[in-house]
Amino acid sequence: MKIMTIASFIKKRAYLVWYTKNYNNLSNEAIVEAVLNYGDFNDVKKMIKILGIKKVATIFREKSKEKRCNYRPEIKNYFRLYFDKYA
Repeated sequence: MKIMTIASFIKKRAYLVWYTKNYNNLSNEAIVEAVLNYGDFNDVKKMIKILGIKKVATIFREKSKEKRCNYRPEIKNYFRLYFDKYA
């Protein structure tokens, strides 16, 4: 069984990162943000399977605390509760 990398994962979901074609150089932070903001829950589960829930939660928590944050308010609230419970 071939293990999917985060780059191949996001490449198959190009509609989440419409602003670039350079999928291999996207940071984990940019991918987590795009998937949480624009993906469906299946995308979120698959990303968590690839990166691990602790890593995704850490990235989310660090980025969502910044003064300038790209997470939508309802996304920020939902995933704060989600990661507090499961990560």
